[in-house]
Amino acid sequence: MHEHESLYLDGAWVRPAGGATLAVISPDTEERIGTVPVAGESEVDAAVAAAGRALRAPEWAGLSPEQRSGLLLGFAAELEKNAGERAALTTIQNGMPISIATAAEGAGPVGILQYFAMLGAQPAEERRTRPDGRGVTVVRKEPVGVVAIVVPWNFPQVLTMFKLAPALAAGCTVVLKPSPETTLDALELAATAERAGLPAGVLNVVTGGADLGAYLVAHPGVQKVAFTGSTAAGRKIGEVCGRLLRPVTLELGGKSAAIVLDDADLATTVQGLATSSLLNTGQTCYLSTRILAPRARHDEVLAAVSGLASALTIGDPLDPATHLGPLVSDRQRQKVEQYVALGKDSGATLAAGGGRPDRDRGWYVQPTVFGGVDNGSRLAREEIFGPVLTVIPYDGVDEAVALANDSDYGLGGTIWTTDVEKGLDVARRVESGSVGVNFYDLDVNAPFGGVKASGVGRELGPEGLAAYQQLKSIYLGQEISA
Repeated sequence: MHEHESLYLDGAWVRPAGGATLAVISPDTEERIGTVPVAGESEVDAAVAAAGRALRAPEWAGLSPEQRSGLLLGFAAELEKNAGERAALTTIQNGMPISIATAAEGAGPVGILQYFAMLGAQPAEERRTRPDGRGVTVVRKEPVGVVAIVVPWNFPQVLTMFKLAPALAAGCTVVLKPSPETTLDALELAATAERAGLPAGVLNVVTGGADLGAYLVAHPGVQKVAFTGSTAAGRKIGEVCGRLLRPVTLELGGKSAAIVLDDADLATTVQGLATSSLLNTGQTCYLSTRILAPRARHDEVLAAVSGLASALTIGDPLDPATHLGPLVSDRQRQKVEQYVALGKDSGATLAAGGGRPDRDRGWYVQPTVFGGVDNGSRLAREEIFGPVLTVIPYDGVDEAVALANDSDYGLGGTIWTTDVEKGLDVARRVESGSVGVNFYDLDVNAPFGGVKASGVGRELGPEGLAAYQQLKSIYLGQEISA
Protein backbone atom coordinates (compact mmCIF):
# COMPACT_ATOMS: atom_id res chain seq x y z
CA MET A 1 0.00 0.00 0.00
CA HIS A 2 1.07 3.57 -0.74
CA GLU A 3 -0.40 5.70 2.01
CA HIS A 4 0.15 9.47 1.98
CA GLU A 5 -1.25 12.09 4.32
CA SER A 6 0.79 15.18 3.40
CA LEU A 7 1.42 17.58 0.55
CA TYR A 8 4.77 19.10 -0.31
CA LEU A 9 4.60 22.85 0.40
CA ASP A 10 7.49 25.27 0.88
CA GLY A 11 10.04 22.49 1.37
CA ALA A 12 7.99 20.66 4.02
CA TRP A 13 5.40 17.90 4.21
CA VAL A 14 2.09 19.40 5.34
CA ARG A 15 -1.25 17.78 6.09
CA PRO A 16 -4.17 19.57 4.39
CA ALA A 17 -6.40 21.43 6.80
CA GLY A 18 -9.53 19.71 5.54
CA GLY A 19 -8.18 16.22 6.12
CA ALA A 20 -9.82 14.83 2.98
CA THR A 21 -8.23 11.86 1.23
CA LEU A 22 -8.71 10.02 -2.05
CA ALA A 23 -8.34 6.29 -2.64
CA VAL A 24 -6.01 5.18 -5.43
CA ILE A 25 -7.54 2.27 -7.37
CA SER A 26 -5.65 -0.19 -9.56
CA PRO A 27 -7.09 -0.34 -13.10
CA ASP A 28 -5.85 -3.94 -13.30
CA THR A 29 -7.29 -5.37 -10.09
CA GLU A 30 -9.93 -2.72 -9.29
CA GLU A 31 -8.64 -2.79 -5.71
CA ARG A 32 -7.34 0.04 -3.56
CA ILE A 33 -3.56 0.39 -3.71
CA GLY A 34 -3.11 3.56 -1.68
CA THR A 35 -4.42 6.85 -0.38
CA VAL A 36 -3.46 10.42 -1.20
CA PRO A 37 -4.40 13.71 0.46
CA VAL A 38 -6.70 16.27 -1.13
CA ALA A 39 -5.71 19.92 -0.94
CA GLY A 40 -8.04 22.85 -0.47
CA GLU A 41 -7.87 26.46 -1.55
CA SER A 42 -5.86 27.37 1.54
CA GLU A 43 -3.14 24.92 0.52
CA VAL A 44 -3.07 26.39 -3.00
CA ASP A 45 -2.72 29.85 -1.47
CA ALA A 46 0.17 28.62 0.67
CA ALA A 47 1.85 26.90 -2.30
CA VAL A 48 1.63 29.97 -4.54
CA ALA A 49 2.89 32.21 -1.74
CA ALA A 50 5.83 29.86 -1.12
CA ALA A 51 6.66 29.83 -4.83
CA GLY A 52 6.51 33.63 -4.90
CA ARG A 53 8.94 33.93 -2.00
CA ALA A 54 11.31 31.35 -3.46
CA LEU A 55 11.31 33.17 -6.81
CA ARG A 56 13.11 36.10 -5.18
CA ALA A 57 15.04 34.31 -2.43
CA PRO A 58 18.83 34.33 -2.77
CA GLU A 59 18.95 30.52 -2.43
CA TRP A 60 17.28 30.35 -5.87
CA ALA A 61 17.23 33.78 -7.51
CA GLY A 62 20.84 34.36 -6.50
CA LEU A 63 22.13 31.33 -8.40
CA SER A 64 23.99 31.89 -11.64
CA PRO A 65 22.77 29.89 -14.67
CA GLU A 66 25.74 27.54 -14.19
CA GLN A 67 24.96 27.01 -10.49
CA ARG A 68 21.29 26.37 -11.21
CA SER A 69 22.29 23.92 -13.93
CA GLY A 70 24.46 22.00 -11.47
CA LEU A 71 21.59 21.81 -8.98
CA LEU A 72 19.23 20.48 -11.64
CA LEU A 73 21.77 17.90 -12.80
CA GLY A 74 21.89 16.72 -9.18
CA PHE A 75 18.09 16.48 -9.24
CA ALA A 76 18.34 14.38 -12.42
CA ALA A 77 20.87 12.08 -10.73
CA GLU A 78 18.45 11.51 -7.85
CA LEU A 79 15.64 10.78 -10.32
CA GLU A 80 17.85 8.21 -12.02
CA LYS A 81 18.28 6.35 -8.72
CA ASN A 82 14.55 5.67 -8.37
CA ALA A 83 13.67 5.41 -12.07
CA GLY A 84 12.36 1.86 -11.71
CA GLU A 85 10.20 2.71 -8.72
CA ARG A 86 8.72 5.75 -10.44
CA ALA A 87 7.94 3.75 -13.57
CA ALA A 88 6.14 1.12 -11.50
CA LEU A 89 4.14 3.81 -9.72
CA THR A 90 2.80 5.00 -13.06
CA THR A 91 1.94 1.46 -14.12
CA ILE A 92 -0.03 0.55 -11.01
CA GLN A 93 -1.97 3.82 -11.18
CA ASN A 94 -2.92 4.12 -14.86
CA GLY A 95 -2.25 0.68 -16.35
CA MET A 96 0.60 1.72 -18.64
CA PRO A 97 2.55 -1.39 -19.70
CA ILE A 98 5.78 -1.48 -17.70
CA SER A 99 7.84 -1.85 -20.87
CA ILE A 100 6.62 1.62 -21.89
CA ALA A 101 6.74 3.10 -18.41
CA THR A 102 10.37 2.06 -17.89
CA ALA A 103 11.44 4.18 -20.86
CA ALA A 104 8.91 7.01 -20.80
CA GLU A 105 8.23 7.47 -17.09
CA GLY A 106 11.44 6.16 -15.57
CA ALA A 107 14.26 7.21 -17.88
CA GLY A 108 12.39 9.93 -19.78
CA PRO A 109 12.21 12.56 -17.02
CA VAL A 110 15.91 12.06 -16.28
CA GLY A 111 16.99 12.79 -19.85
CA ILE A 112 14.65 15.76 -20.22
CA LEU A 113 15.87 17.35 -16.99
CA GLN A 114 19.50 16.81 -18.02
CA TYR A 115 18.82 18.42 -21.40
CA PHE A 116 17.20 21.55 -19.99
CA ALA A 117 19.75 21.81 -17.18
CA MET A 118 22.49 22.07 -19.80
CA LEU A 119 20.44 24.39 -22.01
CA GLY A 120 19.72 26.68 -19.06
CA ALA A 121 23.43 27.01 -18.25
CA GLN A 122 23.86 29.47 -21.14
CA PRO A 123 24.35 33.17 -20.30
CA ALA A 124 21.15 35.00 -19.37
CA GLU A 125 22.00 38.19 -21.25
CA GLU A 126 23.79 39.45 -24.33
CA ARG A 127 24.89 42.82 -25.65
CA ARG A 128 23.84 44.03 -29.06
CA THR A 129 25.39 47.05 -30.76
CA ARG A 130 22.74 49.47 -31.98
CA PRO A 131 22.80 49.91 -35.77
CA ASP A 132 22.62 53.71 -35.40
CA GLY A 133 25.85 53.67 -33.40
CA ARG A 134 24.29 55.22 -30.29
CA GLY A 135 25.49 52.78 -27.65
CA VAL A 136 24.44 49.19 -27.04
CA THR A 137 21.43 47.28 -25.74
CA VAL A 138 21.61 44.56 -23.12
CA VAL A 139 18.98 41.90 -23.80
CA ARG A 140 18.16 39.84 -20.71
CA LYS A 141 16.28 36.56 -20.42
CA GLU A 142 14.46 36.53 -17.09
CA PRO A 143 12.20 33.90 -15.52
CA VAL A 144 8.54 34.49 -16.26
CA GLY A 145 7.71 33.93 -12.57
CA VAL A 146 5.52 31.50 -10.64
CA VAL A 147 4.26 28.73 -12.95
CA ALA A 148 1.13 26.65 -12.41
CA ILE A 149 1.63 23.21 -13.96
CA VAL A 150 -1.43 21.00 -14.46
CA VAL A 151 -0.77 17.55 -15.90
CA PRO A 152 -2.90 14.56 -17.00
CA TRP A 153 -2.83 10.91 -16.00
CA ASN A 154 -1.70 9.22 -19.22
CA PHE A 155 2.05 10.06 -19.08
CA PRO A 156 2.17 11.88 -15.75
CA GLN A 157 5.90 12.01 -15.01
CA VAL A 158 7.27 12.74 -18.45
CA LEU A 159 4.59 15.35 -19.19
CA THR A 160 5.34 16.98 -15.84
CA MET A 161 9.00 17.17 -16.82
CA PHE A 162 8.12 18.70 -20.23
CA LYS A 163 7.10 21.71 -18.13
CA LEU A 164 9.00 21.47 -14.86
CA ALA A 165 12.47 21.07 -16.40
CA PRO A 166 12.41 24.21 -18.60
CA ALA A 167 10.61 26.19 -15.89
CA LEU A 168 13.33 25.41 -13.34
CA ALA A 169 16.11 25.88 -15.91
CA ALA A 170 14.73 29.36 -16.62
CA GLY A 171 14.73 30.21 -12.90
CA CYS A 172 10.97 29.99 -12.37
CA THR A 173 9.26 28.42 -9.37
CA VAL A 174 6.41 25.93 -9.67
CA VAL A 175 3.12 24.80 -8.19
CA LEU A 176 2.32 21.37 -9.63
CA LYS A 177 -1.18 19.87 -9.63
CA PRO A 178 -1.21 16.27 -10.82
CA SER A 179 -4.28 14.37 -11.99
CA PRO A 180 -6.26 12.63 -9.20
CA GLU A 181 -5.62 9.29 -10.94
CA THR A 182 -1.84 9.72 -10.79
CA THR A 183 -0.82 11.49 -7.61
CA LEU A 184 1.51 8.88 -6.07
CA ASP A 185 4.24 9.58 -8.63
CA ALA A 186 3.94 13.35 -8.15
CA LEU A 187 4.53 13.00 -4.41
CA GLU A 188 7.53 10.77 -5.12
CA LEU A 189 8.84 13.43 -7.50
CA ALA A 190 8.58 15.98 -4.69
CA ALA A 191 10.43 13.66 -2.31
CA THR A 192 13.18 13.24 -4.90
CA ALA A 193 13.47 17.01 -5.32
CA GLU A 194 13.79 17.34 -1.55
CA ARG A 195 16.59 14.76 -1.47
CA ALA A 196 18.32 16.62 -4.29
CA GLY A 197 18.40 19.80 -2.22
CA LEU A 198 16.02 21.92 -4.29
CA PRO A 199 15.43 25.11 -2.23
CA ALA A 200 12.18 25.40 -0.28
CA GLY A 201 9.28 26.73 -2.33
CA VAL A 202 10.84 26.10 -5.73
CA LEU A 203 8.60 23.06 -6.25
CA ASN A 204 5.25 22.69 -4.49
CA VAL A 205 2.69 19.91 -5.06
CA VAL A 206 -1.04 20.31 -4.44
CA THR A 207 -3.54 17.53 -5.13
CA GLY A 208 -7.19 17.55 -6.06
CA GLY A 209 -9.70 17.64 -8.87
CA ALA A 210 -10.73 20.04 -11.61
CA ASP A 211 -12.12 22.63 -9.20
CA LEU A 212 -8.79 22.92 -7.42
CA GLY A 213 -7.02 23.17 -10.77
CA ALA A 214 -9.31 26.00 -11.83
CA TYR A 215 -8.58 27.85 -8.60
CA LEU A 216 -4.83 27.47 -9.17
CA VAL A 217 -4.98 28.57 -12.82
CA ALA A 218 -6.82 31.79 -11.90
CA HIS A 219 -4.73 32.53 -8.80
CA PRO A 220 -3.44 36.14 -8.76
CA GLY A 221 0.01 34.96 -7.64
CA VAL A 222 0.58 32.86 -10.78
CA GLN A 223 2.41 34.39 -13.76
CA LYS A 224 2.17 31.51 -16.28
CA VAL A 225 0.12 28.34 -16.78
CA ALA A 226 1.27 25.13 -18.49
CA PHE A 227 -1.39 22.50 -19.13
CA THR A 228 -1.69 19.17 -20.90
CA GLY A 229 -5.15 17.63 -21.16
CA SER A 230 -8.41 17.70 -23.04
CA THR A 231 -9.31 20.40 -25.53
CA ALA A 232 -12.47 21.21 -23.56
CA ALA A 233 -10.47 21.91 -20.39
CA GLY A 234 -7.81 23.74 -22.41
CA ARG A 235 -10.40 26.14 -23.83
CA LYS A 236 -11.54 27.06 -20.31
CA ILE A 237 -7.96 27.61 -19.16
CA GLY A 238 -7.19 29.65 -22.26
CA GLU A 239 -10.19 31.89 -21.60
CA VAL A 240 -9.03 32.55 -18.04
CA CYS A 241 -5.46 33.28 -19.08
CA GLY A 242 -6.62 35.52 -21.91
CA ARG A 243 -8.71 37.60 -19.55
CA LEU A 244 -5.81 37.86 -17.11
CA LEU A 245 -3.25 38.52 -19.89
CA ARG A 246 -1.32 35.54 -18.52
CA PRO A 247 0.94 33.49 -20.83
CA VAL A 248 -0.18 29.91 -21.27
CA THR A 249 1.05 26.74 -22.94
CA LEU A 250 -1.70 24.29 -23.90
CA GLU A 251 -0.97 20.80 -25.23
CA LEU A 252 -4.39 19.36 -25.98
CA GLY A 253 -6.15 16.58 -27.84
CA GLY A 254 -5.57 14.99 -31.20
CA LYS A 255 -7.08 12.85 -33.94
CA SER A 256 -4.03 12.39 -36.09
CA ALA A 257 -3.85 10.67 -39.45
CA ALA A 258 -1.50 7.97 -40.71
CA ILE A 259 -1.26 8.37 -44.48
CA VAL A 260 -0.33 5.03 -46.05
CA LEU A 261 0.96 5.90 -49.52
CA ASP A 262 0.45 3.51 -52.41
CA ASP A 263 4.10 2.36 -52.36
CA ALA A 264 4.19 1.61 -48.61
CA ASP A 265 5.58 -1.71 -47.40
CA LEU A 266 2.80 -3.05 -45.20
CA ALA A 267 5.00 -5.17 -42.96
CA THR A 268 7.09 -2.13 -42.04
CA THR A 269 4.02 0.08 -41.78
CA VAL A 270 2.15 -2.23 -39.44
CA GLN A 271 5.20 -2.66 -37.23
CA GLY A 272 5.43 1.12 -36.90
CA LEU A 273 1.71 1.55 -36.27
CA ALA A 274 1.97 -0.66 -33.19
CA THR A 275 3.49 2.30 -31.35
CA SER A 276 2.41 5.30 -33.42
CA SER A 277 -1.28 4.28 -33.27
CA LEU A 278 -1.73 2.13 -30.15
CA LEU A 279 0.92 3.26 -27.66
CA ASN A 280 -0.23 3.06 -24.03
CA THR A 281 -3.46 1.28 -25.01
CA GLY A 282 -4.43 4.21 -27.21
CA GLN A 283 -4.24 6.68 -24.33
CA THR A 284 -1.74 9.00 -26.03
CA CYS A 285 -2.61 12.40 -27.47
CA TYR A 286 -0.62 12.34 -30.71
CA LEU A 287 -1.51 8.85 -31.97
CA SER A 288 -2.31 8.25 -35.63
CA THR A 289 -5.73 6.71 -35.06
CA ARG A 290 -7.12 7.59 -38.50
CA ILE A 291 -5.37 5.33 -41.00
CA LEU A 292 -5.79 6.62 -44.54
CA ALA A 293 -5.32 3.90 -47.14
CA PRO A 294 -5.36 4.00 -50.96
CA ARG A 295 -8.76 2.72 -52.05
CA ALA A 296 -7.14 -0.04 -54.10
CA ARG A 297 -5.26 -1.24 -51.01
CA HIS A 298 -7.94 -0.55 -48.39
CA ASP A 299 -8.83 -4.17 -47.73
CA GLU A 300 -5.16 -5.17 -47.63
CA VAL A 301 -4.35 -2.41 -45.15
CA LEU A 302 -7.42 -3.23 -43.06
CA ALA A 303 -6.42 -6.89 -42.86
CA ALA A 304 -2.86 -6.03 -41.88
CA VAL A 305 -3.89 -3.55 -39.18
CA SER A 306 -6.51 -5.98 -37.85
CA GLY A 307 -3.90 -8.70 -37.70
CA LEU A 308 -1.67 -6.41 -35.68
CA ALA A 309 -4.45 -5.57 -33.24
CA SER A 310 -5.42 -9.19 -32.76
CA ALA A 311 -1.81 -10.29 -32.17
CA LEU A 312 -1.03 -7.83 -29.37
CA THR A 313 -0.80 -9.26 -25.87
CA ILE A 314 -3.37 -7.88 -23.43
CA GLY A 315 -2.73 -8.42 -19.74
CA ASP A 316 -1.10 -7.48 -16.47
CA PRO A 317 0.63 -4.14 -17.09
CA LEU A 318 3.49 -5.11 -14.77
CA ASP A 319 4.34 -8.06 -17.04
CA PRO A 320 7.11 -7.02 -19.49
CA ALA A 321 5.45 -9.14 -22.19
CA THR A 322 2.24 -7.09 -22.11
CA HIS A 323 1.55 -4.79 -25.06
CA LEU A 324 -1.82 -3.40 -23.94
CA GLY A 325 -2.89 -2.88 -20.34
CA PRO A 326 -6.20 -1.73 -18.92
CA LEU A 327 -7.69 1.69 -19.42
CA VAL A 328 -7.17 4.12 -16.58
CA SER A 329 -10.70 3.93 -15.15
CA ASP A 330 -14.09 2.36 -15.56
CA ARG A 331 -15.38 5.74 -16.76
CA GLN A 332 -12.76 5.79 -19.51
CA ARG A 333 -13.66 2.25 -20.55
CA GLN A 334 -17.34 3.19 -20.75
CA LYS A 335 -16.46 6.14 -22.98
CA VAL A 336 -14.40 3.96 -25.32
CA GLU A 337 -17.13 1.29 -25.46
CA GLN A 338 -19.68 3.95 -26.42
CA TYR A 339 -17.56 4.79 -29.45
CA VAL A 340 -17.20 1.11 -30.32
CA ALA A 341 -20.99 0.78 -30.22
CA LEU A 342 -21.29 3.87 -32.40
CA GLY A 343 -18.93 2.32 -34.92
CA LYS A 344 -20.90 -0.90 -35.02
CA ASP A 345 -24.11 1.04 -35.67
CA SER A 346 -22.55 3.26 -38.34
CA GLY A 347 -22.24 0.60 -41.01
CA ALA A 348 -18.45 0.51 -40.84
CA THR A 349 -16.73 -2.87 -41.03
CA LEU A 350 -15.68 -4.23 -37.63
CA ALA A 351 -12.47 -6.07 -38.51
CA ALA A 352 -10.97 -6.71 -35.06
CA GLY A 353 -11.92 -6.45 -31.41
CA GLY A 354 -15.14 -4.77 -30.46
CA GLY A 355 -15.50 -6.22 -26.95
CA ARG A 356 -13.70 -7.01 -23.73
CA PRO A 357 -10.97 -9.62 -23.33
CA ASP A 358 -11.67 -12.71 -21.26
CA ARG A 359 -10.52 -11.37 -17.89
CA ASP A 360 -12.26 -11.53 -14.53
CA ARG A 361 -11.40 -8.00 -13.50
CA GLY A 362 -9.73 -4.83 -14.68
CA TRP A 363 -10.87 -2.07 -17.05
CA TYR A 364 -9.78 -3.78 -20.25
CA VAL A 365 -11.03 -3.47 -23.81
CA GLN A 366 -9.89 -5.26 -26.93
CA PRO A 367 -7.97 -3.26 -29.53
CA THR A 368 -10.62 -2.50 -32.13
CA VAL A 369 -10.33 -1.75 -35.85
CA PHE A 370 -13.05 -0.44 -38.15
CA GLY A 371 -12.75 -0.31 -41.94
CA GLY A 372 -14.56 1.63 -44.64
CA VAL A 373 -15.01 4.56 -42.28
CA ASP A 374 -16.28 7.94 -43.48
CA ASN A 375 -13.94 10.76 -42.45
CA GLY A 376 -16.99 12.85 -41.53
CA SER A 377 -18.27 10.35 -38.96
CA ARG A 378 -17.93 10.87 -35.21
CA LEU A 379 -15.72 7.79 -35.12
CA ALA A 380 -13.21 9.58 -37.31
CA ARG A 381 -13.56 13.12 -35.94
CA GLU A 382 -13.72 12.82 -32.15
CA GLU A 383 -10.84 11.90 -29.85
CA ILE A 384 -11.60 8.49 -28.32
CA PHE A 385 -8.46 8.04 -26.21
CA GLY A 386 -8.52 4.29 -26.34
CA PRO A 387 -7.39 1.45 -28.64
CA VAL A 388 -9.83 2.14 -31.48
CA LEU A 389 -8.52 2.62 -35.02
CA THR A 390 -10.34 3.59 -38.21
CA VAL A 391 -9.22 2.76 -41.75
CA ILE A 392 -10.43 5.36 -44.27
CA PRO A 393 -10.09 4.93 -48.07
CA TYR A 394 -8.79 7.72 -50.30
CA ASP A 395 -8.22 8.33 -54.03
CA GLY A 396 -4.90 10.02 -54.75
CA VAL A 397 -2.39 11.87 -52.58
CA ASP A 398 -4.24 15.17 -52.80
CA GLU A 399 -7.36 13.62 -51.28
CA ALA A 400 -5.27 11.88 -48.62
CA VAL A 401 -3.80 15.22 -47.54
CA ALA A 402 -7.23 16.86 -47.66
CA LEU A 403 -8.69 14.11 -45.44
CA ALA A 404 -5.77 14.37 -43.01
CA ASN A 405 -6.32 18.12 -42.77
CA ASP A 406 -10.09 17.81 -42.50
CA SER A 407 -9.98 17.67 -38.71
CA ASP A 408 -10.46 20.03 -35.81
CA TYR A 409 -7.11 18.81 -34.48
CA GLY A 410 -3.48 19.05 -35.59
CA LEU A 411 -1.06 17.47 -33.14
CA GLY A 412 0.68 14.46 -34.72
CA GLY A 413 0.52 12.30 -37.80
CA THR A 414 2.58 9.87 -39.85
CA ILE A 415 3.43 9.16 -43.49
CA TRP A 416 4.27 5.60 -44.61
CA THR A 417 6.21 5.12 -47.85
CA THR A 418 9.31 3.52 -49.32
CA ASP A 419 10.30 6.92 -50.76
CA VAL A 420 11.43 9.14 -47.86
CA GLU A 421 11.66 12.29 -50.01
CA LYS A 422 8.11 11.71 -51.19
CA GLY A 423 7.05 11.21 -47.58
CA LEU A 424 8.74 14.46 -46.57
CA ASP A 425 6.90 16.34 -49.31
CA VAL A 426 3.55 14.98 -48.11
CA ALA A 427 4.44 15.68 -44.47
CA ARG A 428 5.04 19.36 -45.32
CA ARG A 429 1.44 19.59 -46.56
CA VAL A 430 -0.15 18.15 -43.41
CA GLU A 431 -1.56 20.77 -41.02
CA SER A 432 -0.05 19.52 -37.79
CA GLY A 433 2.48 20.52 -35.17
CA SER A 434 4.45 17.32 -35.80
CA VAL A 435 4.57 14.56 -38.41
CA GLY A 436 6.67 11.41 -38.61
CA VAL A 437 7.86 9.71 -41.79
CA ASN A 438 7.96 5.91 -41.38
CA PHE A 439 8.03 6.27 -37.60
CA TYR A 440 7.01 8.69 -34.86
CA ASP A 441 8.97 9.64 -31.77
CA LEU A 442 9.35 12.94 -29.96
CA ASP A 443 12.73 14.67 -30.02
CA VAL A 444 13.76 16.52 -26.84
CA ASN A 445 15.77 18.93 -28.99
CA ALA A 446 12.82 19.90 -31.22
CA PRO A 447 9.55 21.71 -30.44
CA PHE A 448 6.38 19.69 -29.85
CA GLY A 449 2.84 21.03 -29.80
CA GLY A 450 -0.32 21.39 -31.81
CA VAL A 451 -2.28 23.66 -34.13
CA LYS A 452 -6.02 24.27 -34.31
CA ALA A 453 -7.83 22.57 -31.39
CA SER A 454 -4.66 20.70 -30.41
CA GLY A 455 -3.22 23.59 -28.48
CA VAL A 456 -1.18 26.75 -28.21
CA GLY A 457 2.58 27.00 -27.78
CA ARG A 458 5.43 24.51 -27.92
CA GLU A 459 7.29 22.29 -25.47
CA LEU A 460 10.77 20.72 -25.70
CA GLY A 461 13.78 22.11 -27.52
CA PRO A 462 15.12 25.65 -27.05
CA GLU A 463 11.60 26.82 -27.84
CA GLY A 464 10.36 24.99 -24.75
CA LEU A 465 12.83 26.87 -22.56
CA ALA A 466 11.92 30.22 -24.14
CA ALA A 467 8.30 29.67 -23.08
CA TYR A 468 9.38 30.19 -19.44
CA GLN A 469 11.49 33.27 -20.10
CA GLN A 470 10.56 36.90 -20.61
CA LEU A 471 12.80 39.37 -22.42
CA LYS A 472 14.01 42.71 -21.11
CA SER A 473 15.95 45.27 -23.14
CA ILE A 474 18.23 47.68 -21.26
CA TYR A 475 19.36 50.56 -23.43
CA LEU A 476 22.86 51.96 -22.76
CA GLY A 477 23.98 55.27 -24.23
CA GLN A 478 27.55 54.05 -24.32
CA GLU A 479 29.48 50.80 -24.07
CA ILE A 480 30.74 49.76 -20.64
CA SER A 481 33.39 47.25 -19.73
CA ALA A 482 32.24 43.67 -19.30
